[in-house]
Amino acid sequence: MRRLILLRHAKSDRPAGVRDLERPLNKRGRRAAPVVGARIAEEGLRPDLALVSPAQRTQETWAAVKDALGDPRLEIVPEIYEAAAGDILAAIRRAPDEVGMLIVVGHNPGLGDLAATLTGAGPKGLRALLATEFPTAAFAVIAFEAETWASIAPSRGSLEHYVRPRDIDPDLAG
Repeated sequence: MRRLILLRHAKSDRPAGVRDLERPLNKRGRRAAPVVGARIAEEGLRPDLALVSPAQRTQETWAAVKDALGDPRLEIVPEIYEAAAGDILAAIRRAPDEVGMLIVVGHNPGLGDLAATLTGAGPKGLRALLATEFPTAAFAVIAFEAETWASIAPSRGSLEHYVRPRDIDPDLAG
């Protein structure tokens, strides 16, 4: 069984004159990221490898969640910065086969599209919700009966968890 955690970066700021790649988390994002990391850990999820976009907001999100997850090995993957679902899937398919659990920290719309595309089973209500929104700091956990990461395919995953920050703490909604 392979498990994939897709984590969208926490809420970011939009300071004037700052390039998109360098946008930091805002106050709500800095509050939400460690709360979400703690929830992932509470679910008993300990990834072996993290694939993280080079954007500052994804790096800050990762810094806030990694300790709760056992500080897995990190790879910065430029190809997942603001990427389409297919490009993110290509990066996932290159993950080493000894990795049983993988986390990807990235951006929408690609991450949300990928989550909906990969999920073919799991709680119907959660899958419907996932197909309509993937807000900042949300995460989805998708399980695959696959021998290799290269063999995971659309609609072959089973959604195990889909959690938005407001599901953990209503003050993190927005």
